[in-house]
Amino acid sequence: MKETEAILRWLEEHRDERNIAGMARFGIRTEGAFGVPIPMLRAEAKAYRRRHDVAMELWDTGLHEARIMAGIIAKPSLFRPEDMDAWCAAFDSWDVCDQCCNNLFRRVPWVYDKVLPYTADGREFVRRTGFVLMAVLAVHDREAPDERFIGWLDIIEAHAADGRNFVRKAVNWALRQTGKRNMTCNRAAVETARRLAASDDTAARWVGRDALRELTSQRTLEFIAAHRK
Repeated sequence: MKETEAILRWLEEHRDERNIAGMARFGIRTEGAFGVPIPMLRAEAKAYRRRHDVAMELWDTGLHEARIMAGIIAKPSLFRPEDMDAWCAAFDSWDVCDQCCNNLFRRVPWVYDKVLPYTADGREFVRRTGFVLMAVLAVHDREAPDERFIGWLDIIEAHAADGRNFVRKAVNWALRQTGKRNMTCNRAAVETARRLAASDDTAARWVGRDALRELTSQRTLEFIAAHRK
């Protein structure tokens, strides 16, 4: 498709080897990467928004930034559950995972059906997807009942001992964002964080201590009071 070819040419024209080296330092997989910053990708993607056919072709290239752009361009109403499963299975870098969750996955109407199956999946980036979705939904879905997120705290606690770096950090992110949703969620999340902080497991203890430090800070409490009615 001409539009897909045009995007790939644009990515190549904006290749930046220094940025690729910087990506690697942050634990981003750089195979097939161009080193194009996210703000530039977002700006370029505006001309193709909701061109779902283009998005799917970009994903199929397997190229790093092309896949990030696919998540920005794709139309949520045309994105199928089996597409989401296939994309998750193909994730091999935390930034592609997180961008797809924030730009696309959280917007599909059946997203909540996927969260728990993904957290239960043993594959590193599929499990990360589940916890990243917990985090971004806690921030963006203000209409969802607090009970849903509080109920997920048991899942967060159960997987906090997963020592894989990209899972551990996503579990921590989910706990922190749940606790910043409002004071009701904050109190429940702090209780979970305190238990994890006292754990004998190194990964769980880190998750708990790091989350507890943020969730009990004056800055966080003031933010909740001002913005999370």
